[in-house]
Amino acid sequence: MKPVSELLKRRGPALFHIAPDTTVFDALHVLARHEVGALLVISEGKLVGVLSERDYTRKVALLGKNSKEMKVSEIMTANVITVTSKSNTVECMNLMSQKRIRHLPVIDGTTIIGMISIRDLMDDIIADHEQTIEQLTTYIQS
Repeated sequence: MKPVSELLKRRGPALFHIAPDTTVFDALHVLARHEVGALLVISEGKLVGVLSERDYTRKVALLGKNSKEMKVSEIMTANVITVTSKSNTVECMNLMSQKRIRHLPVIDGTTIIGMISIRDLMDDIIADHEQTIEQLTTYIQS
């Protein structure tokens, strides 16, 4: 069980975010440019929401609305579930599973540290399992 801070160290300091008054269309360009599935929505240094591809598909595309006219604030998830950098990966996996979410902002106090995704957690679990298998193989062969 690693703390979230370990996952964020591996990924680097990138913090992809937008303002709530950004158009959904422009936000989609940011998602595509950075090849991510969600963005933090920050206003005056505070986290006010998360915009995900899921928000777009369910609240714009399926309803036939115009992404060039809508603002991020109209479709973002405002009641954001967060974790701290000390939260462990198992807690995060359980939280994501229970709440059916794919992204968790990481906040320490009032400081926004980053965001982890289900992919980050899965990659970490796979790496841990591969390491365990390698160690067991070495032990058996010695």
